[in-house]
Order: sequence, then C-alpha cells, then structure tokens
Amino acid sequence: MHDFIGKWRIKWMSNWSQEYVDLLEPGYMEFSRDALGNFVLGAVKGHLDVRISSKEPSLEFSWQGICEGKEMSGRGKVDFLNEQLGEGELFIHNSDETDFIIERLH
Repeated sequence: MHDFIGKWRIKWMSNWSQEYVDLLEPGYMEFSRDALGNFVLGAVKGHLDVRISSKEPSLEFSWQGICEGKEMSGRGKVDFLNEQLGEGELFIHNSDETDFIIERLH
C-alpha cells in the first residue's frame, strides 16, 4: 500500500460537477497503511476497505458511507498513471456509477 498512502483530491467526476463533489468540503480519498481509508464526495462521507494489485499500479476498494442520514455502499477501482495521478471508477450499490480522476495532495 506504500505507493498510494496519503490524501488524494478528487479533481473530476463524469457524473457530477466539481461544485457538487466539493459540497461538504473539497472531495478526497485517503488511503492508509492498514489498507483502510476515508473519503468525502458531495454529501457522502465514508470509509474504504482497500485491496492492492500486485501486478500493476492499481487498487480496488469497497466502501460504506452516509448521505443525509441514509446508509450507502459500493465499490470502485483506481489505476495510477504515475505517483501523482490516478483515474478510476466508483459504483454506488443499486444506483449510479461514475469515472473520476484523483491527484495526490500529500
């Protein structure tokens, strides 16, 4: 997990405007050493359970979160183009899916 540890800013999403992504605070994903993480996206705050690929610079995750008092969950994947930039897909269980781009903050 060492290559991906840290906070990543959500820079773009195919289904939602940046204004929505940054609704509560600037949208982000944060990956920690224990293969867990957190994220904020629009009105959703949640937790990540991360699995690292051993063959390519990518990771997959499942997530759980709360949006306006309603529990939500889903899954996603990030492919890292380099040490500073990743692109991926986010799926909401029984709902939307979106492509996204993240950029390392620290």
